[in-house]
Amino acid sequence: MSDEYERNEEGRDRARGERSDRGDRRPGMKPNYFLPKPVKVGDELDLTIEATASKGDGIAKKDGYVVFVKDAKQGEAVKVKITEVRARFAIGEIMK
Repeated sequence: MSDEYERNEEGRDRARGERSDRGDRRPGMKPNYFLPKPVKVGDELDLTIEATASKGDGIAKKDGYVVFVKDAKQGEAVKVKITEVRARFAIGEIMK
């Protein structure tokens, strides 16, 4: 092993002098992954589309939680029905 690397307690190599951004935490899911979500499947929300995602879906937020809205354009005020809820985002469709 060269002088440039050292082995940490778990046996992984790390460049000498570098510090981990994680501190003493172990790798894994972030705690907010398990927190309750501000939306659930079937909720009907009035949202304003803040941006457009790379695949064309609109992006809105409900209490900081991201909601992707199919076929929505930036700046639109829409009524959305939530169809899917995931750990970090939800997916909704515009109600007609």
